[in-house]
Amino acid sequence: MEEGAITVAVPRQPAVADAGRNPFLVYVASLESPRSRRAMSACLHRLAALFHTASGREPGPAPAETFPWAMLRAEHTAALRSLIAQQTSPGPDGEQRPWSPAYRNQHLSALRGVLHTAWRLGEMSTEDYQRAKAVKNFRGTRLPAGRSVHAAEFAALLKVCADAPSPAGRRDAALLAVLYTTGARRAEIAAMRREHYDPGERSLRIIGKGDKERMEYVHEGAAVLLGEWLALSERTTGPMFTPVHKSGAIQHRPMTDAAVRNAVVKRRREAKLPPMTPHDFRRTFIGDLLDQGVDLATVQQLVGHASPATTARYDRRPERQRRSAVDRLKFPTDVS
Repeated sequence: MEEGAITVAVPRQPAVADAGRNPFLVYVASLESPRSRRAMSACLHRLAALFHTASGREPGPAPAETFPWAMLRAEHTAALRSLIAQQTSPGPDGEQRPWSPAYRNQHLSALRGVLHTAWRLGEMSTEDYQRAKAVKNFRGTRLPAGRSVHAAEFAALLKVCADAPSPAGRRDAALLAVLYTTGARRAEIAAMRREHYDPGERSLRIIGKGDKERMEYVHEGAAVLLGEWLALSERTTGPMFTPVHKSGAIQHRPMTDAAVRNAVVKRRREAKLPPMTPHDFRRTFIGDLLDQGVDLATVQQLVGHASPATTARYDRRPERQRRSAVDRLKFPTDVS
């Protein structure tokens, strides 16, 4: 089927009344992390809406919940792949750009996941499932998004935190310091607990993706800032980082990963710095360690990557080598 020629209609099937047999609901509930559930749920809602729209039907507010996933066949998934190939999103400059191969393949992964769930529930035959899921991934790669956080920028962030009158300033200084010296994911920051931190060893037990536990070590300077934050409460157990009311009262529930992101955004705006995200600190941590000659296996263990290939993507040394190679070219300096 050529891209742009969508002729397959949405298969009709009565809505599944039993939530326990709804492939979409069961699949999303089976995902381990809230972030994965949000991401894959959004992908499936998007796919269902695309298919409904291409078929001339109104998608509705939550199209994936009632979409007949178990009725999809090879021609339907081929049509969905074609629709995915046509999609664009606004870039940083506001111009529409095609979805990246990774983003396209994320939607195909969600599609295969819900089809597999439909098969497990007995809603699809093995033959129909095998044929429907046999859609090829999109080829191609993009350079990693994001940027590094430079030491001067990190110092500026700590400065605005120190100037903040509320206890939120101490909390954010500690939070930023842990981000900068552990490379932890923002969801891991939100899930950290006081009882998992050993001040003497400066060690933090972190439970990451896939329920995998690892040990991280904060820098001496980060340990000082973390100690100042923790000293504001007599509690020895509970969430490491908690919300602070505008009145200055420290609450006892954990921050969300969205709140971690918002803290980074707030402080970088106060410091008048270019945009940055919590993941930029992770990228910086990995790159800095590799720059210092720390071996790839150790860095992989510190950040909790399942594959060394994932860690290697953050290695900035090849980029500098390529830039140095270009700088060796002879270029005229006197053109007057």
